[in-house]
Amino acid sequence: MNYEPVIGLEVHVQLKTRTKVFCGCSTEFGMEPNSQVCPVCLGFPGALPVLNKTALEYSIKVGIALNCTVQEFTKFDRKHYYYPDLPKNFQISQYDLPVSKDGYLDIAVADRTRRIGIRRAHLEEDAGKLIHKEDKSLVDLNRTGQPLLEIVTEPDIHTPEEAYAYLTALKSIIQYVGVSDCDMEKGTLRCDANISVRPEGSTGLGTKSELKNLNSFKAVKDALQYEIERHKETLGNNEQIVQETRLWDEKSGRTIAMRSKEEAKDYRYFPEPDLPPFVISQQQIQELKKSIPELPQEKKLRFLKEYAGLTEKDAEILVADKRKADDSEEKFKLWPDKNKKPVANWYIGALTATAGTLNLQTYELPISSKAFLEIIELVEKKQALSNLAGKTVLEEVVRSGKTPAQIIQEKNLVQVSDESSLDGPIAEAINENPKSVADFKAGKDNALMFLVGQVMKKTKGKANPKILQDILKRRLTDA
Repeated sequence: MNYEPVIGLEVHVQLKTRTKVFCGCSTEFGMEPNSQVCPVCLGFPGALPVLNKTALEYSIKVGIALNCTVQEFTKFDRKHYYYPDLPKNFQISQYDLPVSKDGYLDIAVADRTRRIGIRRAHLEEDAGKLIHKEDKSLVDLNRTGQPLLEIVTEPDIHTPEEAYAYLTALKSIIQYVGVSDCDMEKGTLRCDANISVRPEGSTGLGTKSELKNLNSFKAVKDALQYEIERHKETLGNNEQIVQETRLWDEKSGRTIAMRSKEEAKDYRYFPEPDLPPFVISQQQIQELKKSIPELPQEKKLRFLKEYAGLTEKDAEILVADKRKADDSEEKFKLWPDKNKKPVANWYIGALTATAGTLNLQTYELPISSKAFLEIIELVEKKQALSNLAGKTVLEEVVRSGKTPAQIIQEKNLVQVSDESSLDGPIAEAINENPKSVADFKAGKDNALMFLVGQVMKKTKGKANPKILQDILKRRLTDA
């Protein structure tokens, strides 16, 4: 029997507020354990919560950006469970009246667009953090009370690739809105996945597993793939799937049973008595809507319309990160030609590669837009630099802070286009590679490119490849 996976994702986004969601403690990351706590977030008797207005506004903005209906009436609830890092033994969350609901996010997978439904986005407080040692476990409650927005999808995802695309698109939108840095290493974006399988063509839902300990988008993808195969194999052996929470073990590449999965009734939700219901006016919603910047999809369409030469893939890569989009757009505007393709190619290719070697982002590199574009112009326009030499100049500008002109002069990187200067290297390449010469004469075009590569090596990348190709073709044809 063929089975279809059914996947739902729950993403927890830590909102970038200065203070916690129900008290005035700082949210700064990396401070001394248990130094950012107070009677409210420690759950002392008689300490009363007060809602952080900014956290609520950030939640509304995300709801708008995800095409949700923002509820005009919302309330908070107590979600009861016991865990050592939850001092109150309940979490202030939202149950039946979340901030926003019924939205969607369109994703592109394998050249087609899929719409993933957003069931709800609700505001809640985070729990603390357990630190496990060899002989003991320690509790750091600095994270307790951090504002979290939990975004829950409908079970509309059917492949690990779709899950990966959804998470990538969601992260991009949240960063554009400016409410979180979505740094998985710091725990400001966390994801749980629910997975079940059903016979192809059916509409019911199978017994699900909840996957936790997913610390990267790749881990989500790999864990889902493993679980899909595990579910199929279990059902294929006429065994029952147990509803449970499972941990992803990245080292072994498998999931491990953790505990039986709770249902909503197990949490004994009831309205939070220490917080009143909140009314969100249409005027407030409209004001917040005005503050939302151009989002990735809108920016992508504008890039394609305004900047000639960009492909859809170019635009997708450039707008995925807002800072990268802003940085590349600055360079497009300064490039004098209407065709922006050379700038996109160098930004996505050489500049990104250089940033990767230094463990930086492209927009963090110490190179001005003017210097970057000067290198491209020397390669693309004046033919003064070969492509290879241009990359060398780019790397040296970043590392040394010198100008492109200084580096070209110091390293003697000016491209050689004069045939007389290329005579020696060309003759050597022809004499040293008789088989490639014979292959070219037999009609194998790849042999010519091999010979071009040999001459480029001999000239240390300085030969003009187009002129070199013409010379070689002429000489081998006439010979």
